[in-house]
Parts: sequence; C-alpha cells; structure tokens
Amino acid sequence: MSDVTVVIDLILAFLGGFLVGSIPFGYVIGRWFYRTDIRKQGSGNIGAMNALRTLGKTGAIAVLFLDALKGFAPVFAFSLYASWIDPDLRRVFLALIAAGAVLGHCYSPWLRFKGGKGVATSFGAIFALSWQAGLVAVAGWIAGAVLTSYSSVGSMLGSVLAPFALWVFTGSLPETSYGIFAAVLVLFKHRENIDRLRKGTEGPIRLGKKPGGP
Repeated sequence: MSDVTVVIDLILAFLGGFLVGSIPFGYVIGRWFYRTDIRKQGSGNIGAMNALRTLGKTGAIAVLFLDALKGFAPVFAFSLYASWIDPDLRRVFLALIAAGAVLGHCYSPWLRFKGGKGVATSFGAIFALSWQAGLVAVAGWIAGAVLTSYSSVGSMLGSVLAPFALWVFTGSLPETSYGIFAAVLVLFKHRENIDRLRKGTEGPIRLGKKPGGP
C-alpha cells in the first residue's frame, strides 16, 4: 500500500469506529422499550449507570452490554479481517478504531455531539485488544466501586489501570497509547463527578431502583 492509501485507510477506519460508537443505545432503549428519554432523567447521561437509575436493572444490563459491544465489535472484526496487514500497522489501525468508537459514544452526532462517558465502550475495545487487559480494567472498576460505593471511582480506576495492563500484555505502543487517550477522556468526562466527590455530594450506586417505564 502507498503512503496515501494507508492514510486514507486509517481515516476510514477511525470514522468506521466513530460511527459504530456513536449509536446511542441508552437513548434508543429508553425510547423504544421504556418510553423514556434517558437524557431527561437522573444524571442525564446515556450510559449504563443512569440507565440503572431510570430504566431499572434489565434496561441497564442491555445498555451496558450494547455499549461495550460497540467498542469490542469493530476492533475485533478488523483484527480478524486484517490478519494479513503488517503487525505494527495493524496495531495502529486497531488503536484508531478503538479511539473512534469511544469518541463516537462520548460525542454522538445523533445527539448533537453529546453522549456518555465512554467507560463501557472503552472497556469493550480493550477486551478486543487484549482480554487480559480487559479483565484488569473490569477488576479495577469492581474494586473502586465496591470499596467506595461510587461507580465513578470504579470507572476512573479501571480506565487508569488499562494502559498499564495493555502495555504489559501487548507490548504495543499504539494500543497502550489508546489506553492513555481513553483514560484521559474518561477522566475529562468525569470532571463533574470528581467535583461532587470532593464536595461529598456524589450519588452512590443503588441497585434497588425500579424502572420508570413499562
């Protein structure tokens, strides 16, 4: 492939990841199955935690799974399709697709470039890059959430651990760079949570909330 072709293919790969990531499953599930606009309930976020508060456990599980899938699927599919590409270049493609998916979730054009905080989508992409690193990220989320009762703490802890795990298990600079990028993005998207944690006003995880729709 020529240099121009490679650049074009990299841009297309990023855009493909962005389009898949931009599907606002939290909004879609809320509208279609619960007749609820999740953006106008709870925190207003379209992610799984606000879905838990507004749609209930079943809705939250569906949102969590689909948000993770839109990070996992494009990365994993490309890794299967592009097995013939030079390994170093393939890693760059995979990192860009993962970054596109997370950015698409956080800044969905279908929601006027608003969206979620990227955690589930990022973790899904990390699992596609390295299932071991994915397990570390999830373990970080569980540890942070269980020890503090705050999902936001778990999300940030898991995201910060992910680039270290990616480096240990892949030794890939592009994939580790993706992990760093995703961690910074997740921390940025959690800036209001960080402020509430400092003030002691952050809402803890509550599992007993009943769905607000049928």
